[in-house]
Amino acid sequence: MKDINASYPEEKAEMYKLLHSQMKALLEGEHDMTANLANVSALLNEVLDNINWVGFYLMKNNELILGPFQGKVACVRIAAGKGVCGTAVLENKTQLVEDVHRFPGHIACDSASNSEIVIPLRCKGKVVGVLDIDSPLIGRFDTEDVSGLEKLAGVIEEACDWMQDGK
Repeated sequence: MKDINASYPEEKAEMYKLLHSQMKALLEGEHDMTANLANVSALLNEVLDNINWVGFYLMKNNELILGPFQGKVACVRIAAGKGVCGTAVLENKTQLVEDVHRFPGHIACDSASNSEIVIPLRCKGKVVGVLDIDSPLIGRFDTEDVSGLEKLAGVIEEACDWMQDGK
């Protein structure tokens, strides 16, 4: 597969389009949330260049709890409104952070992380979790990543049974 961080926006958009097709095929017919999130984190870890962590945090009892991921050990609990992930939940919108060291209240689970993107995952309009991706490079993520990853989040939202834990 070509580098998802292609030099030209058109190439990056095309790569996200291909990744979208791959993810739909990977998740087709499977609705188990844990299985799907584990496979998605593995797929994104294989495909995305210059990242050091990719995974999910899931809402439980009004806080984010660590879910399936690829990377170094991570923070287990994040309060809504705290750090980049908690801000994504509180604001119910994607957070694109060029330099995490300039983000007020950033939670440093891995000191090697320098940029981050967090996309909320929703069920019936309510945030049920987030897709969190970190990079050791400052400015790693851009608006093409936002667009591409938000579309992938839509695939994840549709594929998963968010009520399986009795929520």
